[in-house]
Amino acid sequence: MSRIGKMPIPIAKGVKVKLEDGLFTAQGPKGTVSEKVLDGIEVEVGSAEIAVKRTNESRTTRSLHGLVRSLLANAVQGAAEGFTKRLDIVGVGYRGEVKGREVHLALGFSHPVIYAVPEGIDVEIEKNVNISVSGANRQQVGQVAAELRGLRPPDAYKGKGIRYADEQLRLKVGKTGA
Repeated sequence: MSRIGKMPIPIAKGVKVKLEDGLFTAQGPKGTVSEKVLDGIEVEVGSAEIAVKRTNESRTTRSLHGLVRSLLANAVQGAAEGFTKRLDIVGVGYRGEVKGREVHLALGFSHPVIYAVPEGIDVEIEKNVNISVSGANRQQVGQVAAELRGLRPPDAYKGKGIRYADEQLRLKVGKTGA
């Protein structure tokens, strides 16, 4: 039995949970998150918690048991509290600002970089260099943060670029002077 899969998922206050036609939906103060329940997995919604069980003992079902439980737990947590990723812009002249549903970034290129923010995601920039990406869907928050970081990944020698706030960089040693 999967150690993660057999753990019950507590339903947070203010979150409404519903299961229809293999689609699990959690609706709460931070938004609505839907996850598809995979074949071979059975979800029982109680008044205070959710139980995830498998219908058979095939190899694929056993491997998906913990995954489905984690996805449903993330949906409930995202609807209740939401998820946040923080990034930092490092470099002289590098900065960003939010204009409507777009993020305008000056990253040392000859042109400003414009990133369109998808629905369900909020991006805030403090002091022109601290980016905060938040939303109810954990996967989508991580994807947007990764795409923003990918616009200008940290340089290996000086560390200039966009990096996660908790990211540890190992800088390479530059050339030795003559």
